[in-house]
Amino acid sequence: MGEEKDIELHEHDDLEKSAVHKENIVSPMTPANEKKLIRKIDIRLVVTLGLLYCISLLDRTNMGAASIAGMQVDLHMNEKNNAYSIASLVFFITYTIFQIPATAIIRKVGPRYFISTIAFLWGAIMIAFGFVPNWQTLTGLRLILGALEAGFYPGCIFLLSTWYTRWELQKRNAGFYLIGSTASGFGGILAYGLMQLKGVGGRSGWQWIFIIEGILTCALAGLASFILVDFPEKSPQSWRFLNEEEANCIVDRIERDRSDVFVEPFSLKSYLAHAADLKVWAYCMLYLLTTTVTYSIAYFLPIILSESMHFSIAKSQCLVAPPYVAAAIVMFTEAAYADKYRIRGPIVALNAALGLLGLGLMGYLHKPGPRYFGVFLATIGGNANCPALVSWQSNNIRGQWKRAFTSATLIGGGSLGGIVATTVFRAKDAPSYHPGLLTTMLANALTLLIVGGLLIHFSRANKRAEERGEAIEGLVGFKYTL
Repeated sequence: MGEEKDIELHEHDDLEKSAVHKENIVSPMTPANEKKLIRKIDIRLVVTLGLLYCISLLDRTNMGAASIAGMQVDLHMNEKNNAYSIASLVFFITYTIFQIPATAIIRKVGPRYFISTIAFLWGAIMIAFGFVPNWQTLTGLRLILGALEAGFYPGCIFLLSTWYTRWELQKRNAGFYLIGSTASGFGGILAYGLMQLKGVGGRSGWQWIFIIEGILTCALAGLASFILVDFPEKSPQSWRFLNEEEANCIVDRIERDRSDVFVEPFSLKSYLAHAADLKVWAYCMLYLLTTTVTYSIAYFLPIILSESMHFSIAKSQCLVAPPYVAAAIVMFTEAAYADKYRIRGPIVALNAALGLLGLGLMGYLHKPGPRYFGVFLATIGGNANCPALVSWQSNNIRGQWKRAFTSATLIGGGSLGGIVATTVFRAKDAPSYHPGLLTTMLANALTLLIVGGLLIHFSRANKRAEERGEAIEGLVGFKYTL
């Protein structure tokens, strides 16, 4: 009892400005009203974050579209200086470094202002891409872009995980990722349209890709500063969103699900101590392996379609979209069943197997038709695993600061996957890119092995909890999701 009082005293400073307090979390709502409330949150939170994620993906992956639109020629990027791979890679250096501090900042500053501010700033950097005189300047701006975007994706994942119970989360993560990845899948079509501005204002088509997409980012960031919501306990402060009764209902649901709504005082030592949990790094490795595949496809698919499968530039830009649409359908269908039947790991394994098959077809067949079918399987497997992994990790973590730390390490692993993807697809390996394809196939195979190991570990821990009453994640009665 003494410890609980001490914690509440420490929490008072962080929560005194909040509209919802621990002693008030009683939900008088009927199930029907609660369902309407969740739908209201879905529309305001998931859709807004999804649209921002779409812009984020466009801004970090439009290098491929700009490349075949003439950027490599104009900026003298070639096989000798390997400038395209270098400019693609450096983004992930700063993106990785700033992950962990960014998630700590978002918890203190609040998601509304933090996310909308960094989005506006990276939009301005994107506009600057359209005016670079050489590839060295482009590379420097990519470093800044990585630092600004570092807090966005882990911040979104962290924010979503604080609003929903464990068995609602994968559908919301999938919805967020679906909006972003599907819309960005049409980025090739958008890029092809913007290429037609070639000559306007004395600018090349690839320059207009960066300029227009940067302007869109700044505009959406400004809108997001009004629409985005804060964490549940502070949500009545968000512009025209929840009242205190509705916020109490959400807080009560999360407390009943996993008892971790309220924030303990921040301590750097305690925050970093979560690094001692090996499953944190297992999830980090899984996300690294998955994003090795997804970033490889995002950065190099237009080039592979053009150079290796011999489609025209117009077809190469437009053929990027259909696999992402298919991935979105599979992703959300899987999420619905995963939440309904409360499964996570087997879904991840299934997607990895699909990706392994697809990459084999894509890399080692000869006819364009079957190879393009392989593109579908590889895109589905990689992209569908992103929300699946994020949800699995979130389900097996308790505590706000641990949730922030593991969101950062997970997405940090993803950024390392981006580094791998940009280094294994080398200009000298064109047009087959066999070393890169072999690496991504190996990534899927390793995913299957790690998932198997985690499922065994979690099953044994759950059995001990049932038989001996052992606490998991510091809470008696809590069980790992398999």
